[in-house]
Amino acid sequence: MKTGAQLLVDTILEQGAEIGFGVPGESYLAVLDALHDATADFRFINVRNEGGGAFMAEAYGKLTGKPGVLFVTRGPGATNASIGIHTAMQDSTPMVVFVGQIETGMRHREAFQELDYRAVFGPMAKWVVEIDSAERVPELISRAFTVAQSGRPGPVVVALPEDMLVETSDARLRGPVTPVRPAPTLRDVTAIRDRLTAAKRPVVIAGGGGWTDEGREALKVFAEAGDLPVIVSFRNQDCIDNRSPSYIGDASFGMAPAIRSFLAESDLILAIGVRFGETLTDGYSLFDPANFDTPLIHIHPSEGELGKIFTPDIAILADPNFAVTALADGGVNGAAWATRTQTARKTWEDGFSVPAQPGTLDMGEVMTHLRKALPDDVIVTNGAGNFAIWAGRYLHHGGKARLLGPQAGSMGAGVPAAVAAKIVEPERLVLCFAGDGDFQMNGQELGTAQQYGAAPVILLLNNGTYGTIRMHQEKTYPGRVSGTDIVNPDFPMIARAYGFYGERVEQTEDFAPAFERALASKTGALLELMIDPEALAPNATVSSLRAAASA
Repeated sequence: MKTGAQLLVDTILEQGAEIGFGVPGESYLAVLDALHDATADFRFINVRNEGGGAFMAEAYGKLTGKPGVLFVTRGPGATNASIGIHTAMQDSTPMVVFVGQIETGMRHREAFQELDYRAVFGPMAKWVVEIDSAERVPELISRAFTVAQSGRPGPVVVALPEDMLVETSDARLRGPVTPVRPAPTLRDVTAIRDRLTAAKRPVVIAGGGGWTDEGREALKVFAEAGDLPVIVSFRNQDCIDNRSPSYIGDASFGMAPAIRSFLAESDLILAIGVRFGETLTDGYSLFDPANFDTPLIHIHPSEGELGKIFTPDIAILADPNFAVTALADGGVNGAAWATRTQTARKTWEDGFSVPAQPGTLDMGEVMTHLRKALPDDVIVTNGAGNFAIWAGRYLHHGGKARLLGPQAGSMGAGVPAAVAAKIVEPERLVLCFAGDGDFQMNGQELGTAQQYGAAPVILLLNNGTYGTIRMHQEKTYPGRVSGTDIVNPDFPMIARAYGFYGERVEQTEDFAPAFERALASKTGALLELMIDPEALAPNATVSSLRAAASA
């Protein structure tokens, strides 16, 4: 006989879980006790805040393709974790979240820290379940791992009543689950090739979650064989080697005019793995649901996304990796559009020439140095803010590089993601881009890095303001600053307190040697880059926005 907590730990080990993140809580003490006997097979990473832990689990899921495992206590612990759960849902990242719960006999009395998890997490998770009996632990947790990985990946929340965790049962364990991942048929592949052959200005849009290394390589092979232009969706720049002659840029916030024009002029869209959300459609101004008439082939692993916003000419229920692998075997003749692809590629390359930025530290020059200095297998993380445009648009993401950035636009994601990535891949360079406001949302996770020997390099762009909001504020209400200034601490001193190397960089010419010192640190490093507040984004300044607003 085993307790529900012991069955839980044994079941997640059967599912291949090797690491989990969380803040210890009294509502799942029995699970912590069961983990004590599994230390040889499972690492529990004790984080500083459940929000940071949720971002770590989400980053783990993105990086490995396996569900990120998170443990949080009931009530406040669960609500703290909600930011990462929401991110996992919008980013299509597999995650299994275990949440402590009150005893079953206390339900519906507003007991201490009681929450109805189905009501709280129902809209932001693929599935929410509460396990009432230890007998059903192997069944329901196995199902949780199946749901998290099948179709469109996403988060599953499993609530654990305290009395269930100490109840005993002789329930039989279950073996590893097999996620449901649909594949295209031969008819599907033939139909795609026929439509591409008939097109004159096709474009491939790739992105979403669940991509594997093999899928990324197959996408590259398929696109290059047919001279097909590839645009990636928001924060999916690592979907294809950016050095590929087929890669022409990303469809993100502040969409480049050349990308917008290219999409508008295309006569066939092959969308692989993407959702047609606000970002990809430029606020539904590029693709208007009421008037959209561009021929569309949509490949997605979830039937809930096919026909959700636009009615495709061809809808294919398929895992993107299986789809591009099938398409790469044969390809299409791209002679009719090869020149168009080459021209678009050159336009993207020319976009790396950034106008000189205001102030003494020019991020354009910083990015030029990073493109030359970063290894091919770098892992880049970021939170949310205008600062992240530099990583998203001005780095080359090679074939082995990974980008772990929140498509949900969550501030505070970059630092915990970097810590998780460095724990999982200690030999690879992990480079985090953070803003001054962004960093302060989860900067305490440097404590987690210190505890577990994780040593990422953090570039903290400090402009003394919530830059994205300030940019929109100056555009909409020019000269009326309200609530967007930040008085900041000494960031390098904070980094040193956590055992990191810390340094402030104020001049462009000082960045390269400072970055070398950061790379040499065995305990991680934080470089505070002092950015002129006038420079709100790569191509926007306070004065230019005020002038535009006044025109």
